[in-house]
Order: sequence, then C-alpha cells, then structure tokens
Amino acid sequence: MAEPAQTSWRIEIDDEAGTLRLAEELADTLRPDDLVTLSGDLGSGKTTFARAVVRKLAGDPALEVPSPTFTLMQVYQCKACPVVHADLYRLKDADELAQLGWDEAASGAIVMVEWADRAGDQLPPDRLDLCFSLALARGPEARDVVVTGHGAFGARLDRMRAIHGVLAASGWDKAARSFMLGDASSRAYERLKKPDGGRAILMISPPRPDGPPIRDGKPYSVIARLAENVTPFIAVDHALRAQGFSAPEIHAFDLEGGVAVLEDLGPEGVVDANGPIADRYSESVAVLAALHARDLPATLPVEGAGSYDVPPYDLDALMIEVDLLLEWYAPAYTGNPIPAEARKSFETLWKEALIPVVEGPRTWSLRDYHSPNLIWLPQREGLKRVGIIDFQDCVMGHPAYDVASLAQDARVTVSDDLELKLLSRYARERRASDPDFDMGEFARAYATLGAQRATKILGIFARLDKRDGKPQYLAHLPRVRAYLARDLAHPALADLKAWFEAHTPDVFTPAS
Repeated sequence: MAEPAQTSWRIEIDDEAGTLRLAEELADTLRPDDLVTLSGDLGSGKTTFARAVVRKLAGDPALEVPSPTFTLMQVYQCKACPVVHADLYRLKDADELAQLGWDEAASGAIVMVEWADRAGDQLPPDRLDLCFSLALARGPEARDVVVTGHGAFGARLDRMRAIHGVLAASGWDKAARSFMLGDASSRAYERLKKPDGGRAILMISPPRPDGPPIRDGKPYSVIARLAENVTPFIAVDHALRAQGFSAPEIHAFDLEGGVAVLEDLGPEGVVDANGPIADRYSESVAVLAALHARDLPATLPVEGAGSYDVPPYDLDALMIEVDLLLEWYAPAYTGNPIPAEARKSFETLWKEALIPVVEGPRTWSLRDYHSPNLIWLPQREGLKRVGIIDFQDCVMGHPAYDVASLAQDARVTVSDDLELKLLSRYARERRASDPDFDMGEFARAYATLGAQRATKILGIFARLDKRDGKPQYLAHLPRVRAYLARDLAHPALADLKAWFEAHTPDVFTPAS
C-alpha cells in the first residue's frame, strides 16, 4: 500500500513560550476526528505541547493535564468535542488498543498520541505528526519541531504555515487570536489582539475548489465571476485605498496560502437596533457616487503577482445567478419544479431585460456593498468615514448594481422613503460631476439589477438552507421578496412581473 502524500514544515522554537504558542496555534485548526501524533526525544516537550493544546481546547489555562504515561489514555470533555491524550509507551502490542476502548474514545474526538509507533498500522493515514528534538546549541529550552501533514492533513498544514508566516511578517505572531465569524462562503476571520491593546484582523480565504461543471464545462463560480483565491481581494483593496477610500490597510498577505493580516476598522456599523442609520446610509451612497464618477481601470497591480484583471459582469454571469431561483427557491416554495416551457420563457425575459444593462456604463461593481460590509469610522473625515471590507468578487459592471445592493439591503429593511432619499442623493452627486448623467436610464438599470439581485438572493438563501444546513438565512426571505416586488413594478419589467405572478406568486405576498 502506497504511503499517503505528505508535506513538512520545520519550526525553530527558542523557549517554552514558543512551544505554548505553537500549541495554541495548532489547537485553533483542530476539529473532531483529527489525529495528532507526537514523537521525539524524552524531555523534548511532547507532553508540554499536548497539555497546552488540551487547555486551549478546554478554554481553561489552569486545567490539570497529567501525563498519561501510566493510564495510557486520558479523555477530556472540551467545548467542541472530547479530546483524547494518549501515551502508548507502555503498550506491548497494538491489539491492546481494543482493550483500552480506543475506538469508542476516539470516535468524534480530537486525538493526540505520544509514542504512536506502538500502535502499528492501526492509526489512520490522515494525521498530523510533530517530531520534537532538542536544539541545545541555540539554548537550553530551544527545540526543533518538524511538522508533517499526512494525507488530507497536507493542505491544512500548508494553510497553517501560511498563517504563521503572515503573522510573523506583520509583527502579529505573538498576538492572542480569537475566532470572529465565518460567512456564507469558505472565508473565516479572527481578531488579533496584542498585549498593548493593538488589534488587527486575520482573514483566512483559502483557494476555492472548483465545483462540478454545470454549463459549457465550467463550474458555477467561474461563470458567476466569483473570486477563486485571495488575489482579487488584495488587488481591489489596494486599488480602493489608492482612490482615497477606506478599505483596510493590509499588513501582510500570502497569495498562495490565502491569508492576510488586515487593519481592524472596528465594530461600528451603519445600522443599529432600529435598522438603517439614515445619515450613514446617505454617506455610503455618496461613496458610490464618488467612485462611479471616476474612470477606473479594469487591470489592477498586485504585489508579487503582476496584475489582476477585474472580470466583466457579463450576461452569462447575471443569467447563471438568476437561475438559482429555478434550481433552489422555486422547488422549495412553490412545491413543484418550474416546467420546461416556463424555464425557457424565464431565460428569454431576463436576457431581454439584462442586455441593455450589460451594454451600459461599467465601473467597479463591488457586489456586496451592504450593511454587513460597511464600517462607520467617525474619527475620519468626509467619505473616508465609510469603511468597506468585502469586495473580492468585484466585477466591471453597471453602477446601479451596488446602489441597489445598499438601498435594498437584504439583511435589514430599507424603507421606501429612505430608498428614495438615497437615490436622490446619488443622482445629485452624479449630476454634480457629470451634467449628462441620465437618471431615467439609471432608474431602469437600478430596477433591473435590483430584481436580478433579489432573484439571485432568494436562490442563494434557499440553497444555504437546503444544501448547507443554514436555515438562519430564511428569516430574510420576506424582505427580499418585497424588494423584488418593488423592482418588478417598473414598466420596463412588466413581462417579467407577469412571469413571477404566474409561477412564484408568493413574491407578491406582503411581508408580515
């Protein structure tokens, strides 16, 4: 049987504090059913390392974690799952593992094993191995640690190494790390805090694996022009800052590893418990007006990677997004799939509506310009008070898209009155810089792209529920349906409105 693929990483540790930091760093990456094997000389730090991992996972820095040399196996009931710490030095035969109740204890647990070679071939091939050795030439507490990821652990070790590298390069390697959140994608975020109170954000954005081909041999993400890796975020971030807008400063990044250390813009948003804060939304739409008034490049420089071409928000991308309603929302909320003839009509009507938009003006369409991604920065002046944090899916698209994203916020209800005020300010700002700005054409594009976006979001939220087990997004469906009904009232979309009335009439049911 072939040996599983592996990747290795050699780490130099100067003292026991370094061992503890490595343990906490590893603990943040572990999940149920992971196996970590520890090897090395006596006194090289294996038990110290394992003890620190258990304490981190238990959330108790004072937890008693004795060496399991005599008990062979110790089980700790930690927050996420049980943690098993085993020392097989006294194991005489691998068959003795069954007598210890090994399989039962290890199922669904994080397992750390010292002297794992005593288990023979009974340990799974996917594992993380740490081999400790003394490095007395560097100091009495110095250690060398070779970390090897076997099988599926190889990619995870690469990410851990990338994180370690950007933290060290940015001077945040000794900062405390705490999980902030993940979003509807594969990204995750951690808050970094230094002893002096300094804060930063660790963004973990691994390369997106290609999904199955769904059209012309391409996966959905390619057709929809979604970011495949962290490069678009780095490129657009630098470009926004170069234009004078408040995107987070990037302290360090690793393009291949998909990680970056970012300026922490703070917790203050543009909404409160009562909903949108009108003056902050007004400043947010003014940011868009200022951005859209500029001649923006479609090719952006990227340090270490040459350049990045911002993809077009073309007809294929817009169409594959509205199709999500047919694939996910309609079956769940109409009770039946949409018939073939109706699907064909849906496609024809959307193409007729979207072609004028695609042929219209183009600018940077940040694509997720709404309340979760806008930070209020009262200490700054003018438009810099609006911080922007999510733009890796930026495309060259019609300026109306981001205005609709803000003024028809899927996460919080924007009243008809506030929406009208936002559109009025946007029009005033655009006309101030371009007397030829055509508000009539813009209003048609706004309604069309607002409807397109709402249609897409209905499909995405239904997919998050049905496929990904995230039903919390369903709470937003009534709001999104109301926006869609509002957009479909535009005369240019009369035929599309008739289609929705015939096939998804729930869109026009008033939100309770």
